[in-house]
Amino acid sequence: MMTRKNVLTAVIGAALTFGATASAYAATTLKLSHNHPRDHAVHQAMDAMAKEVRALTDGEVRIRIYPDAQLGTQRESMELMQNGALEMVKTNAAELEAFAPAYAAFNLPYLFRDKSHYYNVKEGEVGEEILASSRDSGFVGVTYYDAGARSFYTSKPINTPEDLKGMKIRVQPSPSAIAMVNALGGSPTPLAYGELYTALQQGVVDAAENNIPSFSLSRHGEVSKYFSLDEHTMVPDVLVISTKAYDGLSEEHREALKTASMNSMELMKKLWAESEAKERTNAEKLGVKFVKPNKSAFVEAVQPMYDALETSNPELNAIVERIQAVQ
Repeated sequence: MMTRKNVLTAVIGAALTFGATASAYAATTLKLSHNHPRDHAVHQAMDAMAKEVRALTDGEVRIRIYPDAQLGTQRESMELMQNGALEMVKTNAAELEAFAPAYAAFNLPYLFRDKSHYYNVKEGEVGEEILASSRDSGFVGVTYYDAGARSFYTSKPINTPEDLKGMKIRVQPSPSAIAMVNALGGSPTPLAYGELYTALQQGVVDAAENNIPSFSLSRHGEVSKYFSLDEHTMVPDVLVISTKAYDGLSEEHREALKTASMNSMELMKKLWAESEAKERTNAEKLGVKFVKPNKSAFVEAVQPMYDALETSNPELNAIVERIQAVQ
């Protein structure tokens, strides 16, 4: 026969076991998709964020990351999120322009005066408003990640816009990116990033544009030996979450997610600088030559895009003016 002490011990043990099991089942798991390899700086930043979210919520919120486009391209992942099959996606402002027009501002060439201006915009009032602007599309932005400056690369040096004339240039599916390449005299060709290596190799496209780490880590230096540092845009990566998943979190858990994501954004600045230096060296070892073109010629060539904004898109023009006014 069990003594009273043994009965109490058994009851308490059962209660603790049930509580632990219930707690495990109560944990919220957010699936996060992105298209970069595990050694990319942005994956490392998001991994740090996921660990901090778990710590801040005592394991009640967990983020499971799927890298390498395991769950589809950025566009496919966005559609999965909108359909409820995914909770979070790391995408970028170029892709988001199709879902929330305010992101188009980030895709305009030579919008930012320098890196400090870029950071101050993202981390200030305008940046937060843009993150919130996509709620009606079924998701909201959580934070931005540094993705450096984008430049053209191909099999020949690009020193002036004239060098791009007649070239088929891979761009992201962004109206602003398409308009920019048209303004520079090239032929914009939207194409999924995962198809780009083969497209460059087979001559489906003649050139592409991206930042140095993405260029190097995707081995594009094997098929494009000239990287021209025209630095036409600074398009941030953006971490987004479905409104259903976001609204399903408690206020405390939303704060934890925001805190961890902002900390990961700061970490990303350091990781990005390190990655950019490392990957430039790696590209140079492959025989890639980095060219410094005449930037002023590029700036002048795209000015009509700004001149047209006031009448063609007053709302975007207002955002651009606010961005330009940020100190």
